[in-house]
Amino acid sequence: MAELRFSALREVFSRGPVEVTTPSKIVSEYYGENVFDLPKMERFLSKEAYKVVKRAIDEGKSLTRQEADQVAMGLKAWATGKGATHYTHWFHPLTDGTAEKHDGFIEIVENGQVVEKFSGEVLVQSEPDASSFPSGGLRNTFEARGYTAWDVSSPVFIVGTTLCIPTIFVSWTGEALDYKAPLLKALSELDRAATDVCQYFDKDVTKVIATLGCEQEYFLIDDALYYARPDIVLAERTLMGHQSSKDQQLSDHYFGSISERVMAFIEDFECEAYKLGIPVKTRHNEVAPNQFESAPIFEEVNLAVDHNLLLMDVMRRVARKHKFRVLFHEKPFAGINGSGKHNNWSMATNTGVNLLSPGKNPKTNLQFLTFLVNVIKAVNDSNDVLRASVMNESNSYRLGGHEAPPAIISVFLGTYLINMLENIARKVTDKKMTPAQKTELKLGIGKIPEILLDNTDRNRTSPFAFTGNKFEFRAVGSSANCSPAMIVLNAAVAYQLTQFKKDVDVIIKKGVNKDEAIFQVLKKYILESERVLFEGDNYSKEWHAEAKKRKLCNLASVPESISLYLTKASREVLVGSGVFTDKELESRVEVEYEKFAKKVQIESRVLGDLAMNHIVPIAITYMTSLIENVKGLKEIYNNTEYERLAGARKEVIVTISDHISMIKKLVSEMVDARRKANVIEDNYKKAIAYESKVKPYLDEIRNHIDKLELVVDNEMWPLPKYRELLFTR
Repeated sequence: MAELRFSALREVFSRGPVEVTTPSKIVSEYYGENVFDLPKMERFLSKEAYKVVKRAIDEGKSLTRQEADQVAMGLKAWATGKGATHYTHWFHPLTDGTAEKHDGFIEIVENGQVVEKFSGEVLVQSEPDASSFPSGGLRNTFEARGYTAWDVSSPVFIVGTTLCIPTIFVSWTGEALDYKAPLLKALSELDRAATDVCQYFDKDVTKVIATLGCEQEYFLIDDALYYARPDIVLAERTLMGHQSSKDQQLSDHYFGSISERVMAFIEDFECEAYKLGIPVKTRHNEVAPNQFESAPIFEEVNLAVDHNLLLMDVMRRVARKHKFRVLFHEKPFAGINGSGKHNNWSMATNTGVNLLSPGKNPKTNLQFLTFLVNVIKAVNDSNDVLRASVMNESNSYRLGGHEAPPAIISVFLGTYLINMLENIARKVTDKKMTPAQKTELKLGIGKIPEILLDNTDRNRTSPFAFTGNKFEFRAVGSSANCSPAMIVLNAAVAYQLTQFKKDVDVIIKKGVNKDEAIFQVLKKYILESERVLFEGDNYSKEWHAEAKKRKLCNLASVPESISLYLTKASREVLVGSGVFTDKELESRVEVEYEKFAKKVQIESRVLGDLAMNHIVPIAITYMTSLIENVKGLKEIYNNTEYERLAGARKEVIVTISDHISMIKKLVSEMVDARRKANVIEDNYKKAIAYESKVKPYLDEIRNHIDKLELVVDNEMWPLPKYRELLFTR
């Protein structure tokens, strides 16, 4: 069995970089060439059709069937001119990826002739089979009907020979079966609430959009080694493997020079991303060996989410061409850094103002502080559900490690802003301010330095850190769709801004000056949100103890964390704002429980199979060879010499035998625990059973296998080791 490992290694060492056929022209000359963007719409659509689509994008209005037909005609002309033969509605079901069903443009007409046709009807709506997608009880398996509807705000694009139309996905009764529909609702709520608050400061603000930049971390391994590790193929992470003697201790991989073969892959996928209008800007080596990061320029949240999912798909496809495999799992290797998807989030107005960026005078800085404090208050009040939005089986291995934020949601602001908020809370009273107090406050907020980006530092241990003109939500997992976290964050902030306006208006109606009313409410919010502000080391034991005193959630259980979606406060934010119905919210929680149990089930099955069919037989074979060696010594040496020479070998034999016995015992117990969990019908109880009764065996069995790896002959060990997975390119 070890031959598979060594043949894989020989193949790896024979690799050279794949030649990259990137365009000879500069990026700006081919950027977005596979996207039906506004310039292409102007060219391929009639003036009337272009105005209709532009209005739909800007104002969120739908198209009539006649208007859709006009758009479809121009879209088909562009797509077929680019070599497209098929089209698909591209959507985000409640899985870990995207979905698509391809249909050809061809239609048979009179005399059996074939022509290319594409109507407005199939552009704006389709009816894919929904029976096998997760629904959490929203429909029965025999109720297969589901509908996809065009999301006009996200541009249509071409991948290969297929025209891809971004859509929402709903059941035949209208409930959302995807991530995009509720995300669009949350963003609409934020637009409404934030615009209302902006009216206090600038009457020209008529729209606010949330912006997002998704940093994407990932690992690369050679595909020969990938196929030699069934655990990576089936569970997307290593379920066994002793730590390499050298891994990331020296931090020599971080920001180091990128190897020739890896660079060829990166240049290739970046080229494909540019063609699709994905604005990837930054690339670098990450901390762990064979770990890297790609980061884009900020975009509107809905588009950024689409682009991130599309980028992951592009990376997977291009990696195969380069004989690599991309690992997006949050913790594919034990003992070294895992991967996240840092969500850099902010808000911008139609007047070009970043609402989380300090201005140059007291008025604009009062607006900045208003939005800053309301975001903090939203994180404080919706702390539990924000945490739930990033918790799942794979991310649970990463959160809390010393390379990622802990699973305690706190906010880092930096010394300057913390002092300013304390000053506001101290100076502003419920009574009318004196002229001196007004002057002092206005001078204080008018002096926010332009170098605030530097003043806030970058607390890498904080899960929600202010970094100068945005918040970085670092707890999102690398394999995740960003939508759940963005749905909750935007809905929570929208809910909070709505409450803020109500609170301020009540005070203004009492005859209080607008600025004073805002200051009074801000003081109240600052004092109410103090528990969530933390400037120190989020990894420290002291913070965990302090967070407990502050009653910040730090549940170890993933299913219990997910259940926080269903608290009264969470429902008030998510259901009360219309982002979800009660039924939709409950169904999503059921889906998450089910996914958690199934992923642990898969991992336990894979580990049991590898342990009993790969590791134990090899360990027995090696132990048998040692026994034969010991027998041979007895034939050659006298008793005294024999005892001296055979002693160490006997100890190894006993060690191996003990580990084999424990592996067999633990695997048997794990199978029994899984069997008992499988008969539980309630999804929450089943998830709890898998977490408490099955999952602990994964680490216990792994421990014995990893110990065997250290004593079994290297020439016999069947699976590529960490030193080979992490240090071969």
